[in-house]
Amino acid sequence: MKALVYDGELKLSGDYQKPVLRDDEVLIKTIMVGICNTDYEITKGYMGYKGVLGHEFIGVVAGAGKNVDRNIMGKRVVGEINCACEDCSWCHKNLQRHCPNRSTLGIYKKDGCFSEYFTLPYKNVFEISDKIDDITATFTEPLAAAYEILEQVHIKPDDKVAILGDGKLGLCISLVFKALNIDFVHIGKHENKLKISKDIGAKTMMLSELTEKDKKSFDVVIEATGSTGGFETSASLVKPRGVLVLKSTIVAQEGLNLASIVVDEITVVGSRCGQFAPILRLLEEGKINVKPLVEKIYDIDDFVEAFKKNSEKGTLKVLVRF
Repeated sequence: MKALVYDGELKLSGDYQKPVLRDDEVLIKTIMVGICNTDYEITKGYMGYKGVLGHEFIGVVAGAGKNVDRNIMGKRVVGEINCACEDCSWCHKNLQRHCPNRSTLGIYKKDGCFSEYFTLPYKNVFEISDKIDDITATFTEPLAAAYEILEQVHIKPDDKVAILGDGKLGLCISLVFKALNIDFVHIGKHENKLKISKDIGAKTMMLSELTEKDKKSFDVVIEATGSTGGFETSASLVKPRGVLVLKSTIVAQEGLNLASIVVDEITVVGSRCGQFAPILRLLEEGKINVKPLVEKIYDIDDFVEAFKKNSEKGTLKVLVRF
């Protein structure tokens, strides 16, 4: 089968071995995938991963293990990416995303979805309503990551909230927050990207417009810039005893100045993957329109070109159709 593989270099293989189906798994035939910045970071050494990349997808169930309900066959599905052991203290607390024995689709110890077929545990997959089209469904995973913020942080109606960063992640957070009627300002560097937030009725602000009055003025700040400078700017905007939510995975090459975190007693919350069910309800109800985030859709034979396009600065969401 065709698969986009990273083994020290990125290549589209035409004869990658089809996965072996386990008793508790489903075999998924890929329909469409989204390229994430995490996929790009893996090719730069993140997680030390080698294998088939990819974790954002929609597909059709083409096979079922012997312990799986056969009614799932032929259904369009998306799937949560962390494959837990279900037998440790974290799993017993329903925190499978933090299972120390987990593998993660296309990121750690499990071949991903950038292939014609791949597998996931049956418990990880969610059937997709006919009301959700393929393009929209492909955004389920990043939108769920955005929704995770609200599982971790209680945002009160009178809280002053800022999202910092106007890339794909920041825009997904903006879409989710607006769908849930959260009042916020979206801060970024690019007018064309902030226009996506503005068009759904969100308040926006250019980073260059921030003044001294904005410092220490927000109750909750969501950092989604992916940069050390973005982290430091985000921290400067939080009120004493406010909350700073980190959605970016930032590997600092130099030391960070964390003095304000201590002095202002700021609560820092790391936020990663999220649950799919709440997002699928919002998508089924038509409350989120992801189409403005789509930069370009490629065919599978142009996968390497699509990957290069995703790595270009300023690019929004790149999708690949199988």
